[in-house]
Amino acid sequence: MDEGTFAWVRLADPSEGELVQLAAELGLHPLAVEDALHGRQRPKREQFGDVLAVALKPLRYVEEDTAVETGDIMIFAGPRSVLTVSHGSIDPCAEAARRLDADPQMLRLGTWAVLHAVLDVAVDAYSDAARKVRATLDRLEDEVFSTSRVDHTQSIYSLKREVREFRDAVHPLVPVLQTLLDGPGVEDHLSDVTPYIRDVADHLHRTDIEVRTLDELLDSVLGAQQARVGTWQNDDMRRISAWAAIFAIPTMVAGVYGMNFEHMPELGWTYGYPLAVALMALASGALYRAFRRNGWL
Repeated sequence: MDEGTFAWVRLADPSEGELVQLAAELGLHPLAVEDALHGRQRPKREQFGDVLAVALKPLRYVEEDTAVETGDIMIFAGPRSVLTVSHGSIDPCAEAARRLDADPQMLRLGTWAVLHAVLDVAVDAYSDAARKVRATLDRLEDEVFSTSRVDHTQSIYSLKREVREFRDAVHPLVPVLQTLLDGPGVEDHLSDVTPYIRDVADHLHRTDIEVRTLDELLDSVLGAQQARVGTWQNDDMRRISAWAAIFAIPTMVAGVYGMNFEHMPELGWTYGYPLAVALMALASGALYRAFRRNGWL
């Protein structure tokens, strides 16, 4: 291989045999092979001799389903070769390769340029997903505070669960990039690409703050929704109580005159029945007006 050239091998959902054979040719540590084979790794950075291994979780946000979809990728960067192993449908390597093809100057940085390109594409996707989640949250917030009596608790919980998955992908990557900037061996491996990694780290830090803010805002919106539900229940109870009080008066009067005693006032009076009905109507109307004036009805 000529000086200044390197090999980049990209694998997507490889079988164990494919990965083990390739790892043997590249001299990868067995523990690194195990991590790459099974995926589902927390974002991390490890050093195996002169090979730097970085795990991250690329993602995208699907607005139609209000869902965060994540994948897994392991990057093994050595002096003259790079191996990327991805799991799932989200693979930033294709876009990273396109960017590198369009930037020959970046390619001169060697294998670390690949590491930067993959990280850069993944972090850009984080920023885009955060923007879309914010838009969804804004719409949900408007619906919660609208005049409609629709309970959005389930939608809020669903979005909060997706934001937590988002945060699990973003937050652990922050210290990983910091170790790439400040960790041991940086002078030997990443000195030329350090300014580019620092730029990616800055973007990631802003996205991490945004995701944490989204999580806190969802807590606030959830609390507001629960408060509104409580208010609706109180309004319903007041209406029920008001109507019960209104109907209590004619029920009481009718109950008294329905006891079938022989000697009761006004039983023989011609206007007794109309008077009783008028009394019930007036009392009920007065109560209805009072409750209406106080906002109970």
